[in-house]
Amino acid sequence: MAKWCPRRRPSSPRIGFTLIELLVVIAIIAVLIALLLPAVQSAREAARRAQCSNNLKQIGIAMHNYHDQMGSYPPGEITASTNGTTPDGWGLRTTELAWRAMILPQMEQTTVYNAINFYIGPNPSADPVSASQFTAYNTVFTTWLCPSDGTNGGGRLPSNTPDGQWTDQPIDPSTGTTAAFTPVSNYAGSFGDNYCGGPLLSTGGLPWETPALATTPLGQNRIGWNGYWGVNRGGDFSWGNGVMRGYFDYRSSFKPTTIAGVTDGTSNTIMAGEVIPSRAADSNFWYFNGAYAGCTVPLGWNSNTYPASAPNCLNQWQNSTAPTGCRYSAAAKGWVSMHPGGANMLFGDGSVRFLKNSISLQTLCGLGSKAGGEVISADAY
Repeated sequence: MAKWCPRRRPSSPRIGFTLIELLVVIAIIAVLIALLLPAVQSAREAARRAQCSNNLKQIGIAMHNYHDQMGSYPPGEITASTNGTTPDGWGLRTTELAWRAMILPQMEQTTVYNAINFYIGPNPSADPVSASQFTAYNTVFTTWLCPSDGTNGGGRLPSNTPDGQWTDQPIDPSTGTTAAFTPVSNYAGSFGDNYCGGPLLSTGGLPWETPALATTPLGQNRIGWNGYWGVNRGGDFSWGNGVMRGYFDYRSSFKPTTIAGVTDGTSNTIMAGEVIPSRAADSNFWYFNGAYAGCTVPLGWNSNTYPASAPNCLNQWQNSTAPTGCRYSAAAKGWVSMHPGGANMLFGDGSVRFLKNSISLQTLCGLGSKAGGEVISADAY
């Protein structure tokens, strides 16, 4: 009798991936992510740049509403200080509050505006009661910040450190000492193509500027004009020889600009633009000295490539010995942004245009002057 043996079933096929197959799939996914990530980042940056452009448009609308109500654009700062026998202002009490504070009602910030006493400055050495300004001082406005700038501290940067912001902070009521932070903004007003090379203009100022006391050869454009940061100081820093060529001067030594004074055309003149607070040692929201930038510095110049704590940089305010890559130098007062390739600029007609870093300095200066009479082709920027 034959013995019965069960038939061996054929082995079932193994379910799963081999190690090689798994590695191939992972490699394909990695390649797809590498291809997709730049597109995602580009889309995000495009959205941030659009938001930044919208912020500047809001500032432009506020400036025009202010002009409609007051008959002029705001002054650079509130001042009535004097220098010797020559006035550095024109009849207001000095508080050093900048133009940004004056247009807050036009930017739907009336509550903060009402918290400001415009007869009291935030400088405790000038106003012992500066602590009364701390509520307004402590406020951060997202409309004044560019979402592409990850170095702006969300609107606040440390005070009085080599990499921080230097200004006269008000007293913090909770500590009894000056505020440990400084409010900042990514948008500054334009003082145009006036010199920004500092008090040593007779030595040449910034390397891009025409020396103040030099004669420009026929046919060569002048880079920089008398009126340091727009004030009425001349090239040798004497009073009365400067002209305010942009929309603002940082000491209000001239009366505010009007639309009628922009004879080059509001669509051809820069009113405000982008800056990076972390690259300028005296950037701040409320004070006059941190509220402006000029056109004699190449667009996109990086003024934060030199160690801030180096002796020839730290506290060497606008001195000719300060390297142009130093955040304490006058080169820190140019237009710059975190957007690749250029910066958003607000023009006097309220339009916002993206200017490329490759724009010529002559064209940038021409766009900075409000009444310079320059002929600028539309394809020049």
